[in-house]
Amino acid sequence: MPHKVISFHYTLTDSDGVVIESSKERAPVSFMSEMGMIVPGLEREIIGYAAGQKGRVEVKAEDGYGLIDFTKYVQVPREALPKQDIKAGDMFQSNQSPLPFTVKEVTETHVVLDGNHPLAGEDLTFDVEVVETREASEQELQQLQEMMENAQKQQQQPPQAPGAEPEAQA
Repeated sequence: MPHKVISFHYTLTDSDGVVIESSKERAPVSFMSEMGMIVPGLEREIIGYAAGQKGRVEVKAEDGYGLIDFTKYVQVPREALPKQDIKAGDMFQSNQSPLPFTVKEVTETHVVLDGNHPLAGEDLTFDVEVVETREASEQELQQLQEMMENAQKQQQQPPQAPGAEPEAQA
């Protein structure tokens, strides 16, 4: 099956119906099919949509940003972090990970950080409208494959905060 380029608008809500993100005020999102560019559960559903088609897509956590992976929790000394007034729920970026870390727990001496995607473990609902669908060109496919290969080379290591040690499993 040839790769498709699909452009669509979406509104993403969590299991409580709270809007997390929307493309309504922006240009539509475009992706190439079968390249892992959007969450698998959403791609599987909208791959067959025609331009102009609307729908609601329910995506379970394992088909979205994945289940929570506790191996991505790290414990670091407080002094290793850029600021000391840290509380649970804070997020910050590390130069060693493309995803932000979320502070899960703070003690007097250490901080537990979560390197999972912020939406890992969440069931999601996407209200979508496909704007355009077309076959991908060979040039587009080649460019995207090169970009993805380069990105993979840069991300060979699991996310780890500076000075981080993996948290012991119970």
